[in-house]
Amino acid sequence: MNKLKVLGLKTLFSGIALALSSVTFSALADSAVSVVSIVEHPALDNARDGVKAALLEAGFDPEKNLTWEFQSAQNNTSTATQIARNFIGNEPNAIVAIGTPSAQAVAAATKEVPLIFLAVTDPVEAQLVPSWEPSGTNITGVSDALELEKQVELIKKVVPNAKNIGIVYNPSEANSAIVVKQLQDILPKHGMSLVEAAAPRTIDVTSAAQSLVGKVDVIYTNTDNNVVSAYESLVKVGNEAKIPLVAADTDSVKRGAIAALGVNYFDLGHQAGKIAVRIINGEKAGDIAPQTSEKVELFLNKTAAKAQGVELSDALIAEAAQVLE
Repeated sequence: MNKLKVLGLKTLFSGIALALSSVTFSALADSAVSVVSIVEHPALDNARDGVKAALLEAGFDPEKNLTWEFQSAQNNTSTATQIARNFIGNEPNAIVAIGTPSAQAVAAATKEVPLIFLAVTDPVEAQLVPSWEPSGTNITGVSDALELEKQVELIKKVVPNAKNIGIVYNPSEANSAIVVKQLQDILPKHGMSLVEAAAPRTIDVTSAAQSLVGKVDVIYTNTDNNVVSAYESLVKVGNEAKIPLVAADTDSVKRGAIAALGVNYFDLGHQAGKIAVRIINGEKAGDIAPQTSEKVELFLNKTAAKAQGVELSDALIAEAAQVLE
């Protein structure tokens, strides 16, 4: 083969390699993930950060080759709808919607743009997907569903003689309405009853908690966004009235709950981020089955236990992944 032919082939192969690298770079550069959260609080913020971490690990860097957009709806469903429409107009590779109201807003606004729900307790009941199988639609995601029997067992370990279980929640939030319904069925089997206190707005959390004073032996909170956003208000009532607080959100333990058996929201977001990577790389959202959390952790707060009149058993402390002094 003469030198001209060799040089020609080298030029050809170099051109192909350059073209391929340009295509790869272009795909990365054009990648976009938009994230909407119904509200900002520690658990949901950790979930958002987990999404970003998974994207970074896969080589999608907001500083280099990924359009990353985040907005909070500030606990307003109308704002969530507006954000959803704006995001859809930008045609991202995927929208990650944190919290049920955000996910429902995006789902109502598009059947085309891939939607990854995150921190949604029951996506079937919320009418996001028809089942836990691949939906065949533009929707998949990661649920923070917890086994409520284990939550009840935790309540019994923290307050062994508890009979009346209080719950503060937003009746309009699908996550919370589902949990209340399930607890109404489960608690009587344990000789317990549920006492409900509605908090439709964040500012209602204090008065709702105060309405439970003298009526309940413990207050249990799920991942209701209104309540978690104003958890310090609940803690103030619990401390003053000596009512033990048990939560489903481990971050609430750092804020004054005695105990929580819950998911790690950073890890939960990381799961959703890995789904986003799969979609960017060509998979269809409807071919990916919705997922649940991969593990739960027990957090305890000894200071909160003392403030709320509870002595934690050595056995329970031994079970904990983290014990705050």
